[in-house]
Amino acid sequence: MNKRDKIIYWIATGLLTVMMLMSAGMYIFNHEAITEAFITLGYPTYIIYPLAVAKILGLIAILTNASRLLKEWAYAGFFFDFVLAAAAHISVKDGEEMGALIALALLLVSYIFGRKR
Repeated sequence: MNKRDKIIYWIATGLLTVMMLMSAGMYIFNHEAITEAFITLGYPTYIIYPLAVAKILGLIAILTNASRLLKEWAYAGFFFDFVLAAAAHISVKDGEEMGALIALALLLVSYIFGRKR
């Protein structure tokens, strides 16, 4: 992997990490606002805390690179999370799908350039 590819990987992965940490933080520390958003989107509210924990664990799996299989599962989990989030926002027409689409783009760049490592 050349230097340019490493830089692209770490920028995409770093921005993805910041987005997921902010998201998990909101799920934990701004629970009431997130509960309202989940109700609007039609999602059950009991998944808020487990989803926050899953996001943090997924980041750990990607950043530590301890297990190739676990890292693949983390990328897959994030992929489905972002696609479903974007679809939910689009279906309720609240105009909030851009965050999920940006996260999806960062995830794809991180995954593609991470495979070159």
